[in-house]
Amino acid sequence: MTSKTESTKKRRLSICMVTDFFYPNIGGVESHVYNNSQCLILRGHKVVVVTHQYGNRNGVRYLAGGLKVYYVPAPLIVGQASLPTFFSTFLIFRNIFIREKVQIVHGHQAFSTFCHEAILHARSMGLKTVFTDHSLLGFADASGILLNKLLKFTLSDVGHIICVSHTSKENTVLRAALDPKIVSAIPNAIVAEHFMPKPKGMVLDKDSEKWVTVIVLSRLVYRKGMDLLVVSIPRICKTFKNVRFIIGGEGPKRVDLEQMREKYALQDRVELLGKISASQVRGILIRGDIFLNTSLTEAFCIGIVEAASCGLMVVSTKVGGIPEVLPKHMLEFAKPEEDDIVNALGKTIYKVIARKSKLAEKSKTLVSSNKTLDKPKFKISDKDFADSDSESNDYMSPHSFHNQVKNMYSWHNIAYRTETVYYKVIRIPEPPLIERLRLYYGCGRVAGKLFCMVAVVDFLLCFLFELLFPASEIEVAPEFSIEKYNKLLQSNRSKKAGSDIIQNSL
Repeated sequence: MTSKTESTKKRRLSICMVTDFFYPNIGGVESHVYNNSQCLILRGHKVVVVTHQYGNRNGVRYLAGGLKVYYVPAPLIVGQASLPTFFSTFLIFRNIFIREKVQIVHGHQAFSTFCHEAILHARSMGLKTVFTDHSLLGFADASGILLNKLLKFTLSDVGHIICVSHTSKENTVLRAALDPKIVSAIPNAIVAEHFMPKPKGMVLDKDSEKWVTVIVLSRLVYRKGMDLLVVSIPRICKTFKNVRFIIGGEGPKRVDLEQMREKYALQDRVELLGKISASQVRGILIRGDIFLNTSLTEAFCIGIVEAASCGLMVVSTKVGGIPEVLPKHMLEFAKPEEDDIVNALGKTIYKVIARKSKLAEKSKTLVSSNKTLDKPKFKISDKDFADSDSESNDYMSPHSFHNQVKNMYSWHNIAYRTETVYYKVIRIPEPPLIERLRLYYGCGRVAGKLFCMVAVVDFLLCFLFELLFPASEIEVAPEFSIEKYNKLLQSNRSKKAGSDIIQNSL
């Protein structure tokens, strides 16, 4: 038994990540899928990604490290999700799964249509499946009820479920009526080397030392608390004459932010960057002193981890899985209410003043003498100022923040834990079709019958496609050798270095 387990654990797996949310789009899901895939490749596994096309980006693309991505043409609906069709994508997914010799299909995000359809088709083909949930959803609104019912259908026959926080795990177990034993909590991570603090003495703006800069990087939508941000900014700007905001991201709430900026004449203190790329994130973060997150619901906010790694102090709403993400000394919590956000941000601004001046007592004097504070009054204790003195508390310095985050989060560790889930799933015996139908039937009096019909039709289509397009006649894709790729990279670097030396000598 032991030798069998060991041989299984050493087995190289072929994994297909499926989601509607991938690069060039920017977000937590996109970052998770890309970085986790790269680390799984380094661990010796084969990984391909399937997503819908983005503009002119369609067909097959290779990314760094040999990560193969299929950009499938598909009509889109709101929020970059593809149009639900159930069966029209089956033939495409089947060809990809056979060509790449896929053993495990790993779907990401409950909002992703591609994810749900790929898991359904994979189960009809007898492949193992894993699902990762990246969001929290409610139980009261109509959209939440419908999505929870769909999620229950999809997850009824999934080998294992991964959630990005323990709060998210509890939420998913309740939403989909799951056995907690098949649900694991594996967080997101970051590549800490990509989020280094600003070097000491580096000046990005000539007036940067005069300002306390608050950074907001988020999709500008209701769920991210943009309404709270709109009402909080004028109050902070009225109280603090040396505070400015830099806001990156796109969304329907941008109009509200622009109107607020015009109404209060804050054009010189509120900068709207619009859509940003992943390569720009660190450059924007190191321009700031404070990172503000106003989300109304969040399973795991990777943005606050990136900000802390860059040495920023973090102010965040205390919702969802956020309390699990960082230690208490790295961030200031606030309720998702206007007054509480203004109070928490005000306290942190004074901490930044203390950090910049290295004189906490001086900032304390400013608090006591300030008569213009908008209500509610900022409640600042002696402990807050003691914590903000960077000379007496080295763990509060930007580089200390970075080192702490680096030790807490690693994609290599996340990939190892994900790999453990894969090996567990690959050993689960394949149930007969009647057992799958029994699971679907338990999804509801009406929905259960509908889901059984969908599963039966999908199974019949699988049988029909095998008759029309036998798997034996589908060409298998050639393997990508990561070893040869690394050797070629090293060889090109050596040649370039040699040519540079020759040119310099001439």
